[in-house]
Amino acid sequence: MTVISSDAIDLAAQSVESTAGTLLCWQCGAFLTDMTVEPRTSSTVRTCPHCATPTQLHNGIWIAISPRRLERFHKFITEYEFIRNAEGRGSGQPNYYLNLPYKDLSSRNGSQWAIRAHTFEVIERRILRPLAQVLKRPLRVLDLGAGNGWLSYRLALHGHIPIAVDLLTNNHDGLGAAIHYNRAVHPLFPRVQAELDQLPFSTSTCDLAIFNASFHYSEDYESTFAEALRCIRPGGAIVIADTPWYAQEESGEMMVIEKHQRFADTYGFRSDSIPSLEYLTPARLQALRDRFELNWETIRPFYGIRWSIRGIRAKLAGQRTPSKFRIYVARVAP
Repeated sequence: MTVISSDAIDLAAQSVESTAGTLLCWQCGAFLTDMTVEPRTSSTVRTCPHCATPTQLHNGIWIAISPRRLERFHKFITEYEFIRNAEGRGSGQPNYYLNLPYKDLSSRNGSQWAIRAHTFEVIERRILRPLAQVLKRPLRVLDLGAGNGWLSYRLALHGHIPIAVDLLTNNHDGLGAAIHYNRAVHPLFPRVQAELDQLPFSTSTCDLAIFNASFHYSEDYESTFAEALRCIRPGGAIVIADTPWYAQEESGEMMVIEKHQRFADTYGFRSDSIPSLEYLTPARLQALRDRFELNWETIRPFYGIRWSIRGIRAKLAGQRTPSKFRIYVARVAP
């Protein structure tokens, strides 16, 4: 067994930290700034030394997406925020966020947070802890689809170095809400508004990319996966968690139809302004495996008896097969 010296460990940790917060210009991809030395809660502007494009740090969030692309997502963001607010997401109380995902103090979405909590525990035990032990240092993690930043918050509490990425920046359910974690995490982790297919980060600088209940919002799984893969170091991994999985394509299609109709009936719009793929199937996972020549490790968390018998209950009721939540891990060769 190879023994790594303490000096080598220190150098490795310094190497990770030196590239951990690199933010690239969204226009040309040139080096823009090191987010680790920038203020995390204020506002400023950084001008690209190569193309002179300004990138704004607004209330501690880097706006790393072109105005044209942001306009494309405007309707999606507006409708998504409306639905999330109607569902009771977020709170005006800091303790609501500090307790996530283990306790939903709003009592509005407790069953979903219970799933998120168990998923995180499995990821920490099966993925984060073993990889950190191998590398002998904290992990640099991209939290993709971070929402209010609860996963980055928990990662930081475990000593890792996260970057929270999302399109939503509002102070209730988006990246702006992560300011509450500053009570427990100092300094607060970087937050970046960006689209998942155009990440403003350097190649091979992160150990993990975790799609945090977000991969199904992709319009092109191969494009989204390729961009995450670009950012991962050899020996790292991509994790897809809490994305609906169906054994049959037909069940996924029925779910999408039902969801859009339910939104239309409840909110007056279908919430289909972008053609999200919405779910995974064995065929879709196989296509990713073939395209990138990476094998999937499938982790099947146990979410309780009631969750596990959903399929039986649906069959007896003559309903479509419900989704399953699994954790998919694609490891990059060292």
